[in-house]
Amino acid sequence: MEFWKLFVVALMPVLKVLLVTAVGTFLALDRFDILNETARKHLNTMVFFVFAPTLVCSSLAETITFKSLVMLWFMPGNVLLTFIIGTVLGWLLLKTTRVPHHLQGLVLGCCAAGNLGNLPLIIVPAVCKERSNPFGDVGVCYRNALAYASLSMALGSVYTWSYVYNIIRIYNSSKISNEVNLDDSLKSHPENISTCSAGALVTTQDGLQTDQVKQLEIECTMPVEPAEVRKSGKIMKQLKILAEKINLKVLFAPATTGAIVGLIIGAVPPFRNLLVGDNAPLRVVEDSVIMLGAAGIPAMTLLVGANLIKGLKGVRKQLPVIVGIVVVRFIALPIIGIGIVKGAVHLGLIHNDPLYQFLLLLQFALPPAVAISTITQLFGAGEGECSVIMLATYSCSAVSLTLWCTFFMWLVL
Repeated sequence: MEFWKLFVVALMPVLKVLLVTAVGTFLALDRFDILNETARKHLNTMVFFVFAPTLVCSSLAETITFKSLVMLWFMPGNVLLTFIIGTVLGWLLLKTTRVPHHLQGLVLGCCAAGNLGNLPLIIVPAVCKERSNPFGDVGVCYRNALAYASLSMALGSVYTWSYVYNIIRIYNSSKISNEVNLDDSLKSHPENISTCSAGALVTTQDGLQTDQVKQLEIECTMPVEPAEVRKSGKIMKQLKILAEKINLKVLFAPATTGAIVGLIIGAVPPFRNLLVGDNAPLRVVEDSVIMLGAAGIPAMTLLVGANLIKGLKGVRKQLPVIVGIVVVRFIALPIIGIGIVKGAVHLGLIHNDPLYQFLLLLQFALPPAVAISTITQLFGAGEGECSVIMLATYSCSAVSLTLWCTFFMWLVL
């Protein structure tokens, strides 16, 4: 297929996303005040607990079987590679730009986690609906696209809420960690408490200089025990702190739970025969879930546009950081992704399905995950900067996604 025709096919889904996103942005403006902060919160709750899990569940249940699940084994590793490589590139960005400490977790998260849920669910099926799509029959292509994108969404949710969530949490909890270390040291060595108390009393009464106070604090935290015991105790404390930081509950987000249920229904023949298909006794249940899930894509897209409104409200831009994240996500990662996916195809690790290969490549070229905005809100750090980063990256993605989708389609055909 000619490059220009591929460009038009790739452009149409991106334009659809932009149009619906623009509607969400206009509805969130103060002049209209329809998708205001309260409305966005309620709609986000509906998407998170109802629309996203039902969409993922119905898509996977209809199209995934045990045989196809075995064929898609490479996708979890591919998604994990996007996170690891993005983190390494983000770490290099931190070293080359002077990013404030409270924003370092946000920058790493934006470089690591791509929007593996919303955009593939919108773009890939929309490509299949185009009359001149290069992936064959529209119906078959659309069903497979929904299945691949749904699995991508589930994997992205797991990695984002386990890997990225804890990166941002650790970076924003360093002060708490230091306080815990000091408190544990005092409890472990009661003989130091009197010294530290006396030091605090002298500090308040006599007004010691800053460097003297720091020296006194260092002396108070120095345990009087052998070096080996001190080292092993320190390691155990760090492991304990790390275990406390990792919140396993967030791994089982509703979308992840929906994916698990959908995979079980699709891969286990008795459940599939009971729920999926025109002759299934309980097909009305599956039809109802499909009806609910159909509202997920437009609701997600409207929310993306509405959430970008925060970036328009005068927050001071971090230009070097924004440029760095754009380079990482839209230039460096896609180039590396081409090498990984084409290398896997050459080694026979990926089956010969152009649509599947297209999605694997697309996973390297997506803007930051929308869930990062939610995570920053949870910790109350870098919310304004996150909105600016989202606005800038999603604006750039209109051009980059079109170009990369065109090139990816040309590459896999």
